[in-house]
Amino acid sequence: MKNSIWCGWFVALCMMLACGSAHAQTRVATVDLRKVFDNYWKTKQADAALKDRAADLDKEYKALREDYEKLKQEYQKLRADSEDQAVAAEERERRKQAAETKLKTIKDTEDALLAFERRARATLDEQQRRMRDGIIEEIRNVITARAKSAGYGIVLDTSAQTANLTPIVLFYSPEQDMTAAVLDQLNLGAPPEFSRGTTRQPAEPRKEEKK
Repeated sequence: MKNSIWCGWFVALCMMLACGSAHAQTRVATVDLRKVFDNYWKTKQADAALKDRAADLDKEYKALREDYEKLKQEYQKLRADSEDQAVAAEERERRKQAAETKLKTIKDTEDALLAFERRARATLDEQQRRMRDGIIEEIRNVITARAKSAGYGIVLDTSAQTANLTPIVLFYSPEQDMTAAVLDQLNLGAPPEFSRGTTRQPAEPRKEEKK
C-alpha cells in the first residue's frame, strides 16, 4: 500500500514537472466530474430508463419463478399419488412416470431461470455501460470546448481518487473551477421532470488579467 501511494505521488509529480518544463504558461482548470455526471439531466433520464428495464426483467423473472413453483407443487402431488397403495400397480407406475417427466421439466426450468438471470444481468450491465460512456463523452466535449475557449491547457478532475481512495487534487481555486458552467450548459433545455433540484456549483473560471 505504501509503495502504491508513493508511486501515485511520483507519477503526479512527474506530470506537473513535465507540464511546467514543456510549457511554463500552461493554464490549469478543474471540474468535479462526479458532480457534473450525477446532476446532468441525461444521467437522471438514463437511471430512470435503467430502472424501467430492470422492472420489466424482474416481472419476467417472477413469472418464470411462479411457473417453477407450480411445477414443484405438481411434482410433489404426482409423487405422492405414485405411492398410493389404494390404486392398482399399473396406475402407480403411470403416475411414477408422470412424476419423473415433471421432474425433468423442473430441472429444465431451473436451468432456464439461471440463464435468464445471467442474461438479465448482462443486459443491464451493457445498457448501463453504453449510457455511461455516452454521457461521459458529451461531458468531455463540453469541457474540452470551454477549456479551449478560456485558454486552459489542462483540466483536472477534483473528484478523482488514487487506487488507495486518496484525493489526487489536494487543492484548487474556485476561480479556476468550471463545474458550474459545464453543468449549466449541459442542463440547458432539460425536460421539466429532470430540471428540478440542480445544485449550483462554483463559478466558471475567469481568465487571468493581463498585467
